[in-house]
Amino acid sequence: MSFDTIVALDTDFDSARFGAVCIRHGGQRLHFIALAPRPVDAGQLPEPWRKQWPPFVPGLHRMLSPDGLVTLDLLIGDVDAGLAQLSARIDEIWLAAVPSSLTVLARLMADGAHLYAAQLGDGQRAALQKAGFVFDDSRLRAVFQRRGAGPALAVKPERRAIVIGAGLAGAAACERLAARGWRLTLIERHGQPASEASGNLAGIFMPQLSKDDNVATRLVRAAYLYALRHWQTLGGVGTGYEGEQCGVLQLARDAQHAQVQRQIAATALPPPEFARWLEAPEASTMLGSPAPHGAWWFAQGGWARPSSVCAAMLDACGSLLTRRFSRSAVTLQREQDEWLVRDGDGSLIAQAPTVILAAGNGAIHLAQAASLPLDAVRGQVTHLAQGSLPELPFVLCREAYMTPAHQGIVCVGATYDADGDASLRATSQQENIGKVADILGVPSFDAPLAGRTGFRCVAPDRLPLAGALPNPSVPGRCERLRDVPRWPGLFGLLGYASRGLIWAPLAAELLACQLEGEPLPVEVQLAEALDPGRFLLRERRRSGAA
Repeated sequence: MSFDTIVALDTDFDSARFGAVCIRHGGQRLHFIALAPRPVDAGQLPEPWRKQWPPFVPGLHRMLSPDGLVTLDLLIGDVDAGLAQLSARIDEIWLAAVPSSLTVLARLMADGAHLYAAQLGDGQRAALQKAGFVFDDSRLRAVFQRRGAGPALAVKPERRAIVIGAGLAGAAACERLAARGWRLTLIERHGQPASEASGNLAGIFMPQLSKDDNVATRLVRAAYLYALRHWQTLGGVGTGYEGEQCGVLQLARDAQHAQVQRQIAATALPPPEFARWLEAPEASTMLGSPAPHGAWWFAQGGWARPSSVCAAMLDACGSLLTRRFSRSAVTLQREQDEWLVRDGDGSLIAQAPTVILAAGNGAIHLAQAASLPLDAVRGQVTHLAQGSLPELPFVLCREAYMTPAHQGIVCVGATYDADGDASLRATSQQENIGKVADILGVPSFDAPLAGRTGFRCVAPDRLPLAGALPNPSVPGRCERLRDVPRWPGLFGLLGYASRGLIWAPLAAELLACQLEGEPLPVEVQLAEALDPGRFLLRERRRSGAA
C-alpha cells in the first residue's frame, strides 16, 4: 500500500461511484483503480477528468486531479486479465463484476480491506468467503482477513536522492519525485541541462501500431498517452514549452507494408482521435504530393523541443531541487546506507540513500553500471532553411522525418550510424535530404552543412531500463526477476533510444511508484519488460541451462 493513501478498486467503472468515493475521502490522498471492460461515458465527470480522459484503447491510463490528491487509474480491457496485471495493495473494493479468479483478487487485498457489492449470489458469496472475506449481516459488505503471511510491507523511504544526468530522463525523475516531496540533487557534467541526446531542436511524439499489439507497442502507447496527459500539468505543448501538437502523418513504405496497416486498422479499430488510417487519395491530398500506399494520421502527435521540456520539468521542482552542474560523477561508493558521488579528483559532490542513473551512454562509465548492455547509436539531424522543402503544417515521417518550420528552421533526420563521430558529415546530411525529398517527390538538393549530432542510448531490445539496477558481482541462480541481485538504493532510467520525449515521463512515474510503494502506472507485464535486471536474468538462465 502507498503511504498515507487510500487505494480503492472498482471492477467496472461507474462515474457516480467514483464521485461518491472522492467525496467520502475528501482531503485524503486517494488512488482509485477502475477496470473498464467497455467504453465509459465520461460526460458526467468534472471537467478536469474529462480533459484527461483517454481514448478507448487497451491498457492502464493514469490521471491526476488538479490538487494532486486523487489519482485515477483506468484499466481498459477484460476484467480477469486486468486484475492479473495489477500491482497494488487494495484497501477498498467495489465488486461490480465478480472476477473468475478470486485467488488473484485476494492477492491484491490489504489485510482488513473492505468489500462492497450491489448484489451477490450465494455461490459467489461462498467463494469470496473461502478466499478470505468475512461478511456482515447485510451479506453485501465484507472485510478481508488474510490467512497466513502476506507480502512484506513496504518500508517508507527516506526522501533524498541524487539524479545523475540532466536530460529528459533525469529531469523527469526529478519532477516526479519532487511532486512526492523528495529532496533532490541533480548532477550534470555540462553547464546546462539537455546538452547530450536531449539537445536536439525537435523531438517527435507519436504512437506505434503493430498487428499483434505486442509488448513494445503497448509500452509505446502507454508512454505516449501518459506524456500527453502529463504535459498538461506543465502548461501544455506550445505553452509550457516549445512545440506543437500539429499531428503526425506516417506514410506506408510500400504496398506490402500498407496491407499490414490496413489489417491493423480493420482489427484493432483504434479511435480516430488516436490513430486513423488514410487510403492513398486522402493521404495524397493531405501531403500535397502522391502517397500511393496510404498513411496513418496521428492527430494528437507532434513535436517538442526537448531542452524546453527539461527546463519546464526542472522548474516544477522548485526549492526541492539542488543543481550541481559542470560536475562529472566518476565514482559511486556505498557507505553506511548512503551513496557517495565523487568527481575525478575524489571530491565529494553529493551523498544520499538513493541514486538514479539517468546519464544515457555516460552511465556505463560508472563501475556499478558497466555491465549494462547499452550501445551509443549516432544520429545526425539536418537543419534546413524554411522554404527549402515544400512546407507542411504537420510532422511527416517514413524512413525519415520532417518537422514544420519553427523560427525559420526545418528539422530533417535522423541517421542511424554505428560510429562515434560527433562532427557533422556532409554524407549524413545528404542522406537525410535524399530520404525526405523522395517522400515528398521532389529532387534532392545541396544545402549548407547545418544540424546536430547526438548519440542515442539503446538497449538490445530497444526498450528502456527503468528500475533497480542489477549487481552481477553477486553470484547465484536466477529464475525470475525477483531473484536478480540488485545494488541497494541504485536505480536506472536509461536506454530511451529515439523516444525520449515520451519514455521519460512514464518511466520516471514508474520508478517513483516503485520507490514509494504505490500502485504501478502500467501493467505488471509491461513493468517487467522495462526491468534493468532482465538482461542479467536471461544471461543466468542461459548459463544455468548450460
